[in-house]
Amino acid sequence: MKPYPKYKDSGVEWIGEIPQEWQARRLKYIVVVNPSKSTLSIDKNSSKDVCFLSMERVNVDGTFLADLFKPINEVYNGFTYFEENDVIFAKITPCFENGKGALLDSIPSKIGFGSTEFHVLRTINGKSIPKFIYYLTVTHMFRTIGEAFMSGAAGQKRVPTDFAENFIVTCPSIQEQHQIAAYLDNKTSQIDTLLEKKKRLIALLKEERTAIINQAVTKGLDPNVPMKDSGIEWLGEIPEHWEVKRLKHLISDKLMYGANEIAELDDKSLPRYIRITDFGDNGKLREETFKSLPIEIAKNYMLADGDILFARSGATVGKTYQFKNYQGNACFAGYLIKATPDKNKILSDFMYYATRSNSYENWKKSIFNQATIQNIGADKYNNFSLAFTFLEEQQQIVSYLNRETSRIDTIITKAEKQIELLQEYRTALISEVVTGKVDIRECNI
Repeated sequence: MKPYPKYKDSGVEWIGEIPQEWQARRLKYIVVVNPSKSTLSIDKNSSKDVCFLSMERVNVDGTFLADLFKPINEVYNGFTYFEENDVIFAKITPCFENGKGALLDSIPSKIGFGSTEFHVLRTINGKSIPKFIYYLTVTHMFRTIGEAFMSGAAGQKRVPTDFAENFIVTCPSIQEQHQIAAYLDNKTSQIDTLLEKKKRLIALLKEERTAIINQAVTKGLDPNVPMKDSGIEWLGEIPEHWEVKRLKHLISDKLMYGANEIAELDDKSLPRYIRITDFGDNGKLREETFKSLPIEIAKNYMLADGDILFARSGATVGKTYQFKNYQGNACFAGYLIKATPDKNKILSDFMYYATRSNSYENWKKSIFNQATIQNIGADKYNNFSLAFTFLEEQQQIVSYLNRETSRIDTIITKAEKQIELLQEYRTALISEVVTGKVDIRECNI
């Protein structure tokens, strides 16, 4: 790609130069911002169903789910109105910064309503086209400047209407807008295909990792060893010389709930306060979420090397974390349950791997089938049955799994980095094209 033949000063410092034939204009002169319902020729008391978009039904990649319908008389008052081919973008943090928005190019009901946390942009005939406007809203410039204009209390900050109205855009002719839209449709489609392949690869690798773990912690490493029925449906057959015991018989102390304290401090000299939100599926603590507790409160909830934490409620119920090789002291929060493996019976590493197996997931599902609320308390964790063998064989299994999971995790990390770079490239490409930094008019699509 090459630059345009001639540029001129846009008159706006943060835009700089723009192509000779382009214009720098405020957005409100080429689109209608948040169109009024007064233009609608529908009966607001009608029971006719129309498309409804909550914030959750709009994604950061521009896709949306238009399969939810509500009667007009339920949504006419108190919700945001839009029409087919309007552009919407989230105005509330963090959805705005994350890029939530869409071009509504396929609404079954032609008109619809949605969350009041959306701004709506409707193109003006002869001045702008929907796809070009959509691409403008996903540029780094639009998101960065919009973030600076946000106002409101922490956690509830919003991009005001006057930001959208007065945002200065670099605007080419309608013909060139169509060219730009077609070019970006083609290029972003190619990038999105690559992204999907990378995401699918990661999903398959995670499935492989779980399968390897499950095989090792329930069947062992010797494929020729005699097997027996474990007596537990979700566990299946296990090696003949293995045992099955409930968790409560494999720990040195009773299961323990954490501290019910609000995380306010971030003093690194105090014990870290580990909460459900502090660790992910990769088994690592997030440094950016660090919080601590005063020693006089933390002392009753301290963690020792090898302790395993179980999440007991919420969206992450059943998630586990192994406290191991941590540099410093730490305690844990009330929505977590601590298990201290009995070193004479089971290795901490072996127990942790068992909680990352398919059998563990199947056990959780059997618990959830018995209750409408997804909650696993100490009473239920106590009765979680583990298959295990003597300590020497456990160590062999752990060493094998360390090697295999490390190999898979390395590939996953590489793929995740590639996804990050592709997403950055996608955003940069859109920004370069819609702001006129590169000329795509002669590019083959």
